[in-house]
Amino acid sequence: MNDLEAYFNNNQGRVIHKWKHYFDVYDRHFKKYRNLKTEVVILEIGVSFGGSLQMWKSYFGDNVKIYGIDVNPECKKLETEDIKIFIGSQSDRDFLRKIKAKIPPIDILIDDGGHTMKQQIVTFEEMFDHIKTDGVYLCEDIHTSYWLKFGGGYKRRGTFIEYSKKFIDYINSWHSEQRTLKVNNFTKTVASLHYYDSILVIEKQKMIPPSEHRSGKREFEFSSPKLNFFQKAIKKIERHSLYFINSLLRILRLPSIKW
Repeated sequence: MNDLEAYFNNNQGRVIHKWKHYFDVYDRHFKKYRNLKTEVVILEIGVSFGGSLQMWKSYFGDNVKIYGIDVNPECKKLETEDIKIFIGSQSDRDFLRKIKAKIPPIDILIDDGGHTMKQQIVTFEEMFDHIKTDGVYLCEDIHTSYWLKFGGGYKRRGTFIEYSKKFIDYINSWHSEQRTLKVNNFTKTVASLHYYDSILVIEKQKMIPPSEHRSGKREFEFSSPKLNFFQKAIKKIERHSLYFINSLLRILRLPSIKW
């Protein structure tokens, strides 16, 4: 049991509402920020009754600065010296842009807000660039992408799950041969994606184009079977034909064939 789960199990303070398996995910990605000598900046969207804000304060130590966002004006009463709370909607782009102008770059962003598709997507689009180059973005309760009342559905267009699947392409776009997938800012600033039950974690890092290397020595050489002139000609035609057919199939997004 990690310290976050222990805190939750012994909580005598404000209400915390979490799925039990979340605590291992938090600890795995957040523990590097614990008890640092430099200030750690956290933004949590979705304050609710304020229990998680207290939990973060306990977990990260004295050098943490916590910001919260909620639509409920009552949450403003939960402010302390180290916790600043803004009242507004996470689906309001203008509001989020004003928040970015008021707070320093973020080490950790936790989206535990309203969990609708629009809220999660707008928050990512507006706030991701305000996370530090080595920071962490965590969106929880993404199972709402499968719940009708939140606008979800399996492989339904417009859900956060379907929206986030393009991130997989982005981090691999260094290797793309097609103009429709190019290296972008996401490619250059994201080291890894971690999908868990109900959670997506994105770890940022300044990235450079990957390079391939070899080490060691060969014990033998690969040899191809010897072919006569006509066999070589047939093989060449086969290779060119296969290349042409698979190029066409790729444009049509159909499965490849091989001989």
